[in-house]
Amino acid sequence: MSSNAKGALFALIAFGIFATHDVVIKYLGGSYSPFQVIFFSTLFSFPLVSFMLMNDTTHGNLRPVHPWWTLIRTSCAVGNGMCAFYAFSVLPLAQTYAILFAAPLLITLISVPMLGEKVGWRRGLAVLVGLIGVMVVLRPGSSPLSTGHFAAMGSAVLGAMASIIVRKIGREERSVVLLLYPMAANFVVVGALMIFVYKPMPLPDMGGAATISLLGFIAGLFLIAAYKTGEAAIVAPMQYSQIIWASFFGFFLFNEQVDTFTLIGSAIIIGSGIYIVARESSKGDSQTPVLRTRSRGFGTFSRISPFLRKKKGAE
Repeated sequence: MSSNAKGALFALIAFGIFATHDVVIKYLGGSYSPFQVIFFSTLFSFPLVSFMLMNDTTHGNLRPVHPWWTLIRTSCAVGNGMCAFYAFSVLPLAQTYAILFAAPLLITLISVPMLGEKVGWRRGLAVLVGLIGVMVVLRPGSSPLSTGHFAAMGSAVLGAMASIIVRKIGREERSVVLLLYPMAANFVVVGALMIFVYKPMPLPDMGGAATISLLGFIAGLFLIAAYKTGEAAIVAPMQYSQIIWASFFGFFLFNEQVDTFTLIGSAIIIGSGIYIVARESSKGDSQTPVLRTRSRGFGTFSRISPFLRKKKGAE
């Protein structure tokens, strides 16, 4: 098996595990506030992250080199997690994914003012087409948009912002800073908010929160292996396989039907996203934002680890 085939396989496994991770979020979200689910999944993540950080051989302390950018990114990451967890709990899985898939498109747009990236007319047109796909999924005017829809859109925007900031400061900040600050903020901020909505969790549900942490950790390891093994242009589009898992899980576990507009809109969004990745890869531009911020991330673990900055060098 070629290295690209192995990379694609590792990525498919990773995003299949992430999809299962999101199913557990949706299941617990039916009974508990997103604040409570995030708090306990973050709590169970600390031991796992501690083992990961044992491999961090870089020297330094936990004071950020760019404190203000780190604060903004941490705020975006916390808001991203809240929005995503809520969206998964109230919206059909496939529809949530379709909206979240707009994040790479937003990264391309935001990179222009924040990073000074140049986006040609072809990529600009692809972004426009992708955003039209989001409108197809949402169908504004046909029915009132719910708080879940706005939460999913908010997650896409905040996730894109967090990714752009990592792209901006990631070469100078330690990975441990990029990883621990959002987790600590989740623990403190979400923990404070949870006080007002806390419900006692029986042992099986507490185990579900631990499962979210474990699945996120395992999937993150597979994703790191994918990008170490295969080319980004091959691995990155594998994130869109989650729409298949979402349709499967949604139908069999939650009795959700994927409507025609969601399918059409998803196809448009995915097509535009793959085009942007392929275009950037063919140009060989090592500074392109989509390939440097390959996937969305929220909650306890990002969908692409900041540790990749060390694993892949200046790709």
